Amino acid sequence: MNQAIRKIFLTLFYSGLSKKAPGTVGSFVALVFGFAVLELFGPTTLFLLSLLITIIAVKEINIYEKEVGTHDNSEIVIDELAGMWIAMSIGGVMADDYFLGFIAFIFFRLFDIWKPSVIGRIDRDVGGGMGVMGDDVVAGIFAGLCTALVNYLIITFI
Repeated sequence: MNQAIRKIFLTLFYSGLSKKAPGTVGSFVALVFGFAVLELFGPTTLFLLSLLITIIAVKEINIYEKEVGTHDNSEIVIDELAGMWIAMSIGGVMADDYFLGFIAFIFFRLFDIWKPSVIGRIDRDVGGGMGVMGDDVVAGIFAGLCTALVNYLIITFI
């Protein structure tokens, strides 16, 4: 992947270059793209794409970090895409369920910012692309489980 394509990929079409809250902007862009994938291909494809993107991103982040000399630069938001898509997949978000998608978004941002438990440990202790992607993947899993719980409670009690 050349430098220009790598920048577009890692910044999620430059959404990571936002002056304010690049992680939140990247997560929102990921949510919108996630709904498009759900509409066209369904939840299994969304989940599998998140895994494929994670694998590619680890390698590309390692290259990028060597080029710029910094770890976990705030402009890298491809990790937000992977985490959001995992949260949406596990949470049971469907193509027309914008409310549940919003719930997944809120839970993901909370876990990604707060970084409780193992999420914070990965963020602090794991270097390179695995560290950048790892905390967001685990935050996505936690957010997905919380979203699934909310979905269950809505279906059961409302």
